[in-house]
Amino acid sequence: MKQVRQGSESTRAPARVLTRALTKALTSVLVVQACLSANLAQAQIYKWVDAEGITHYSSTRPASAADVKAFNFPCYASDPKCSARVDWENVPLNTAAFPDIIREVALVHRVDESLIRAIIHAESAYQPRAKSPKGAQGLMQLMPATQAELGVSDPYDPVANIEGGTRYLAGLLARFDGNVELASAAYNAGPGAVDRHGGIPPYDETREYVRRIGILHRRYLGSE
Repeated sequence: MKQVRQGSESTRAPARVLTRALTKALTSVLVVQACLSANLAQAQIYKWVDAEGITHYSSTRPASAADVKAFNFPCYASDPKCSARVDWENVPLNTAAFPDIIREVALVHRVDESLIRAIIHAESAYQPRAKSPKGAQGLMQLMPATQAELGVSDPYDPVANIEGGTRYLAGLLARFDGNVELASAAYNAGPGAVDRHGGIPPYDETREYVRRIGILHRRYLGSE
């Protein structure tokens, strides 16, 4: 996810202090989240050692190697090749993780709960410790510059990350007159890119991201 500094009232507003009860509820929610994360979108990585003793890693299973080990990693928004292998129309949804936090920030920032879930699902597969190859961190994959702008001191804290990410998303929705596709594109590529191209930028990653968010948003809406 790429983000840039925003000058809107929404992004400049101080982070809302959530209730202690909400923070305490996070402990039990994390247990549920851990149980569900194994069912979310995964990418498979293969490891093997060749005849010369060199260890290889690849997302494609080798045809010749005999002893191959496979590992599963969550799909991140910055990996369109991974996403292309996922059936987003049928991948299991996660409606049990972080319900109180998501409900609270959705009300505060007037953002659809199902859209927040779609972003979290697409960005991190609901893993609070997720970090992308580009440096985005946490559930809603906030870049360090955006964390600083939003006042998010710990991107791996689910409460802070979801509040900050939703506040940022609310600013993008306001900037693009509630257009979810443009706001999604801006969340991935930056609002400046959307402005320059007069719509969704012609980047493979961003177009795939918008498609993915559209599917997940619709499905989470239907699950309510």
